[in-house]
Amino acid sequence: MKSISLLMVLTYLICSSLNAHAQQKSAQQQLDERVQKFLNDKRNTWQDLNVPYEDGKILHDLILQKKYTNALEIGTSTGHSTIWIAWALSKTGGKLITIEIDGHRQKQAIQNVRDAGLSEYVDFRLADAHQLVKELPGPFDFVFSDADKDWYPQYFKDLDPKLIRGGCFTAHNVRNPYGGIREFLDYVKQLPGYTTTINNASRAGISISYKK
Repeated sequence: MKSISLLMVLTYLICSSLNAHAQQKSAQQQLDERVQKFLNDKRNTWQDLNVPYEDGKILHDLILQKKYTNALEIGTSTGHSTIWIAWALSKTGGKLITIEIDGHRQKQAIQNVRDAGLSEYVDFRLADAHQLVKELPGPFDFVFSDADKDWYPQYFKDLDPKLIRGGCFTAHNVRNPYGGIREFLDYVKQLPGYTTTINNASRAGISISYKK
């Protein structure tokens, strides 16, 4: 009788575990469908300094490939890149801190992220990134810089100590380097502790720097 009871308990536990896993998978599938529909419906409507669809997908895929969980975005705008990053983090169990200096744009971004079903994965900060980036403790494993281009070198220098080994620092609009972008690329490409490439999927271009 004891062996039969034990078998019943084990069967129950296994079934419960499988059922919980199935429910979790179903929840992620539902979220994926919701986010993808939102992105498809809004695909040709993003303005206000947002990234193009192709670049958003690159950010999403980079996070999934390395299973990053602690992300920082500098320059939320109205939330297109935020949604792509947060969507990836919903699959890795991570969270994003995103900084925006313009209250009107941030308000729109908060609504867009809410409509996409990703609010729980995003920590919105209304602040001057010049100061807040210095104050954030980290550590981070993924950074996306898409704010004032002249400050790219300083953002990188402030975040380098807070980026873990194997982490990734990405920056937008680097295909036509000028001013701060050129200075940033010249600086990061010569660092022996980083490997940097440029993805040209869109006309803007994204630099991808992995910390060794």
